[in-house]
Amino acid sequence: MRLPSAPEVVSTTLHINPRVQLHAEGDVRALVVAGIPVFHYAASDTAADSLARVMLVQDELAGASEVAEAFSLSRMTVYRELERYNEKGVEGLGRHKSGPKGPSKLKDEAAKQMLALRRKGVPIRQIAVRLGVSERGVRSALKRMGYRPEPEPEQQSLLLGVRAATQDEPLPTPQATTDSVMPGDASAAVDETRAVAKPETAPPSVSEPAQQPPKATGEGRGTAEPRTTVAEGERLGAGQAGIMIGTDPWDRTADRIFARMGLLTEAPPQFGDCEAVAGLGVLLALPALMASGIFDVAAKVYGGFGAAFYGVRSVFACLSLMALLRVKRAEHLRHHSPPMMGRVLGLDRAPEVKTLRRKVKELAKRKKSEEFQRELARRRVDADPEAMGFLYCDGHVRPYSGEVDIPKAHVTRMRLSMPATVDHWVNSRDGEPLLVITATPTAALAKEMLAIAREVKKLLGERRATIVFDRGGWSPKLFAELIAMGFDILTYRKGHIPKVRKKSFKKREGVFDGHAVAYSLAERRLTLNYKGGKLVVREVVRLSEDGEHQTSIVTNRKDLSDVEVAYRMFARWRQENFFKYMDEEFAIDALWAYGSEEADANRDVPNPVRKEKEQALREAREVVARLERILGAAAAQNEEAKRPTMRGFKIANASVGQQLREACAKVERLREELRAIPRRISASEAADGEPVVRLKTEAKRLTDTIKSVAYQAETALFRMIRSHYNRHEDEGRKLIASAMQLPGDIKVGVGELNITLAPAASPNRTRAIARLCDELNASEPTYPGTQLRLRYAIREA
Repeated sequence: MRLPSAPEVVSTTLHINPRVQLHAEGDVRALVVAGIPVFHYAASDTAADSLARVMLVQDELAGASEVAEAFSLSRMTVYRELERYNEKGVEGLGRHKSGPKGPSKLKDEAAKQMLALRRKGVPIRQIAVRLGVSERGVRSALKRMGYRPEPEPEQQSLLLGVRAATQDEPLPTPQATTDSVMPGDASAAVDETRAVAKPETAPPSVSEPAQQPPKATGEGRGTAEPRTTVAEGERLGAGQAGIMIGTDPWDRTADRIFARMGLLTEAPPQFGDCEAVAGLGVLLALPALMASGIFDVAAKVYGGFGAAFYGVRSVFACLSLMALLRVKRAEHLRHHSPPMMGRVLGLDRAPEVKTLRRKVKELAKRKKSEEFQRELARRRVDADPEAMGFLYCDGHVRPYSGEVDIPKAHVTRMRLSMPATVDHWVNSRDGEPLLVITATPTAALAKEMLAIAREVKKLLGERRATIVFDRGGWSPKLFAELIAMGFDILTYRKGHIPKVRKKSFKKREGVFDGHAVAYSLAERRLTLNYKGGKLVVREVVRLSEDGEHQTSIVTNRKDLSDVEVAYRMFARWRQENFFKYMDEEFAIDALWAYGSEEADANRDVPNPVRKEKEQALREAREVVARLERILGAAAAQNEEAKRPTMRGFKIANASVGQQLREACAKVERLREELRAIPRRISASEAADGEPVVRLKTEAKRLTDTIKSVAYQAETALFRMIRSHYNRHEDEGRKLIASAMQLPGDIKVGVGELNITLAPAASPNRTRAIARLCDELNASEPTYPGTQLRLRYAIREA
């Protein structure tokens, strides 16, 4: 007897990317990652199909574009599925009936239940969830029933709700019921958290909060951060901010629920005991970061994000520590464990790449990066006014290779002209950054110097400073304007410079900033003429050691010795070294935000039409020079016996002479045409109808400022370690950078956060870091956002 054949099952494989495939066999679909099936479902299950797409994008197994292309959908469809999943979970992925989901009016029984709940103080949001209606429907029904809420009282501390939830005590009845979220929400949220996240763990006891009004945090807007006292024996350190549910201090489920409910503007740092935390040494820089005022200024300028788990303080702390850990781009966070990075921040996990980018994008939209930078610079000036006596100003060119059409600039290190953006940096006498100003495209330092000087003047006030710059800012008229503004100038001389006789040079020596210097110098008086006046300055000339090269320096300062004039001018290389170090270690050339923004269309730019004429003129002059060389060679070889006269020579070389006359006429014609073309025109005219744009500046300026503060914090540690490490000049910064990469242990004590680092690579480095820890402990710093005093130590090898 022959059995009937089984129906043939068709099997197909859809390759989403090299790692992920979707296998289809009959009515079954299986999602395979790296050869391992991770999810299977029926082909008819549309919700599961959507869930598979959400899993791929959310777990970063595939990009939204790859998923959309594989499933023959648009990217917006995938993003909508992600949004629905984040809002409602798996239920949000199923197909639902469009239109009204229920009756337009509440039934009598539901209305009575709603009124009873409202009189008990249950918020409208929870009533709407329980009855399955909208908040607007609840408010309308309450209004129809004649319910009138009393005036809204001041929001109580969230800790009351937590205490009631953890001790199974009822919340005090609110004096008035309002439409805003009351502490009863927090109680319900904690009850749900205990039931879902920690069903078998007894919550810790939290003592009664102090009877005092809550203080608003700097990052939040109207959010109170309660002060708590912890019962004896609790793992939570004395003075540690935050609400801890369960025995795991790293479990921040409650805080995330509070943020989702709109009851929290930022999760405060909270620590527990843990070992082998990667990169814990970066906390050595926290005292210097706090001394810079970055967290206070960020809170003052940017306020907060509203309801959020990651607030302004968390974001700025994350960006600062990322820079110190040499996480140079946001995408590099993918190579670091979020929970491990979270230990350093006092959170359960650090923000993901997309979260951090979204936060920075939101900050950039507020367009306050200039105010943020200026406030930090003002604090820097007030803290160290002597270092502002000499200010070094120079431009840094950032090459660009993207798709946006931006003007070109000459990149010195590459020796070519290419699309680029120029940033003008102002550094202090010690070479530390003070300001960074994005220059107008195609504008030279001499054109931007007055705008830079005005920004600096806002910071210095009546203090007088010497601006040091290179030949790119040479302009006698500019010198006169800067001196009139209250500045002194120090720069190299530009143009034709008469040589000084060698016998006029004398040996000069001096010690400045701890450095002994010796130069061969000569000095003379120099008068600079410009349209509208003249300026008398000093010219100090230095002779190189081989006696072949002379360097001319110009200044209006008469109180400085010639050797100090030379030293301060040559110290400008500190700024060049700063650019190189920041590019290699902090990636200041890297873009943070992609895309372009509208630029000033009325600014003047070089006329692009002149380029073609100038090139044609150069080629025509080359032809003239070539023909003249031919005639010259013919004249040198002329046989006078055959052609004793010039007339005979011209007849013999008539063809070359005709070509030369035509070439000379062409040169003259091109010169006349070039004179009729203006040298500079407006940017809109040069664009010829195309939009005038530039690269986005807000996010770049913000991140550059944060990296500058990180550099200053590293410099502060470098100065502290000088007396403890013999090779500090050669290896000091490398030692600090390696110390911040050290792993370590965290232990929370009574009012203390103990940081114990693993030994360094060698005993002498370990001893130097130990002395640094002692100096930091003497200042008794606290972790920002808490009252925990930081205590540093390092284990001996």
